[in-house]
Amino acid sequence: MNKDTELLRELARQVREIAESQRMEDLRREWKRHNSLGDGRAMICVSPEGSWAEIIREGDLKCTEPLFREMEEALRKSLYWANSLRDDTPIPRYYNLPYVTELTGYIDGHSEVKEIGENRGSFHYKKLVEDIAEDLPKLKFRKVRYDAEHNRARLEKASEAIGDILPVRHRGIHWWTLGITSEAIKLIGLEELMMDMYDDPEGLHALMDWFLREHTALIGQYRDLGLLTLNNEDDLIASGGIGCTDELPTAAFRESGRVDFPDLWGFSESQETVGVSPAMFAEFVFPYQLPLLERFGINCYGCCEPVEARWEWIRTIPRLRRLSVSPWSNKEQMREILGKGYIFSRKPNPSPVCMGFDEEEIRRELSSTLALSKDTHIEMILKDTHTVENRPERLCRWVEIARELASKIE
Repeated sequence: MNKDTELLRELARQVREIAESQRMEDLRREWKRHNSLGDGRAMICVSPEGSWAEIIREGDLKCTEPLFREMEEALRKSLYWANSLRDDTPIPRYYNLPYVTELTGYIDGHSEVKEIGENRGSFHYKKLVEDIAEDLPKLKFRKVRYDAEHNRARLEKASEAIGDILPVRHRGIHWWTLGITSEAIKLIGLEELMMDMYDDPEGLHALMDWFLREHTALIGQYRDLGLLTLNNEDDLIASGGIGCTDELPTAAFRESGRVDFPDLWGFSESQETVGVSPAMFAEFVFPYQLPLLERFGINCYGCCEPVEARWEWIRTIPRLRRLSVSPWSNKEQMREILGKGYIFSRKPNPSPVCMGFDEEEIRRELSSTLALSKDTHIEMILKDTHTVENRPERLCRWVEIARELASKIE
């Protein structure tokens, strides 16, 4: 047994012990209660996101074989979540190995063109479409490239290394959102998307309809290739929250073992159009999101955009369960809108954690949110933490503060 395997097996033992602990069993029950709109405490989660690079550094990883290095990083993240963050993120009883797939580009010879600044800085996309009417015929639906043998070999290798300790399975998402607008912006640009609502409404409708058909075909490929995996256990879903539920999958899955869209949590958002009117959202965005969401078993909506002004349309999403209440939302209005009928997924402002550590402001914001939490199903999700200035203990302290304040409300 080489050093890589010895290290992975020791990490896997630690993860399994935690995953099978009473604490994790209790968290899974709490999430099932919460996701079914049962009464109970506020759920508290941290998603380190970009800050992971400051928590588990490249130089901290000891494995040299690429797959084992990938696994080492994932196992260390689970241990950090459980031992340091100590939020309400349950640790899976499996090692979830994502499928490796690739997508072709929208235009021949052009995959996604993204230019990123130094040190994980800002980025922009190079426009591929200058004129919708002229360039739309050039666009092609993306195709999923999947090497079955390569994925089978990865699964076997991972299973041989740790499978007797922590069972290995294929599991993970292929897309984050079915919001469409982010993909449209990659082709035509953000300003152009908004200006075309005035200057070229016919062209923009044609583009959005094309994207609806393209997204429908894309997710259909994943299904037909048998690459969809469930997200109803200790899975991070949507823009925050954990997927634990007994409401999914469907009876059809239990009979066939094949995952289809009704077996899954679905998610959409349109952060990029935060500056457009509700009427324009209703005309140019929502009609192209709704047919996709109608396919899924339970739905979530929203991320960083305030959604209260769009509620008239969002409320028509079938089986809608979780709504994002962003830092820019009117949380009092969202409290009245959602009541006990939906999950109030509050996203506190990450700035007081990421840039300096302003405990007074953190307490003020969390207290004002928790004061509204009576007769709601509230979760507080700290995300968009793209840096903590190399002070990861800030995330741990945020959890402590959130728990302290929540305990005074319960």
